Amino acid sequence: MAPENSKSVTAIYPGSFDPVTNGHLDLIARAAVIFDRLVVAVARNYDKSPLFPVQERVEMLEAVTFDWKNVEVDVFEGLLMDYARARGARVILRGIRAVSDYEYELQMAMMNRKIEPQIETVFMLPGEAYSYLSSRLVKELAQFGALPKGLVPAIVEERLRTKVG
Repeated sequence: MAPENSKSVTAIYPGSFDPVTNGHLDLIARAAVIFDRLVVAVARNYDKSPLFPVQERVEMLEAVTFDWKNVEVDVFEGLLMDYARARGARVILRGIRAVSDYEYELQMAMMNRKIEPQIETVFMLPGEAYSYLSSRLVKELAQFGALPKGLVPAIVEERLRTKVG
């Protein structure tokens, strides 16, 4: 298949982002250089009980991604491939920190390919400084009042301290 260099490439970076971490921002920064447009898509999942409501997660993401002009924040629910098709995306971006992430993400990527063969999944590794970082771990540390500096953007740290305070 011949490359289509004239097409712009939109990538979707889906996740709960509850809350957004510096690991997420590391991937966003690097992906913003690679793709013409990056949509950071906050998943609305009614089965989970997030710490932050969707609108607050969107506000935090918009604040910390403001400087990247080709990055937008959106909300989606339902099947990711339906959302990606509707947005004209050609790529799904997923971060992988460990082997356990890879096994799950590989299974999802293969199923997504079965559903929509025209959309590729691209895996990115976080920077070494963030290879252990997860939103779940950040929330647990914040609840114990033990959140070290540098794991989340300042606005997120402030909201975490207020929320679990």
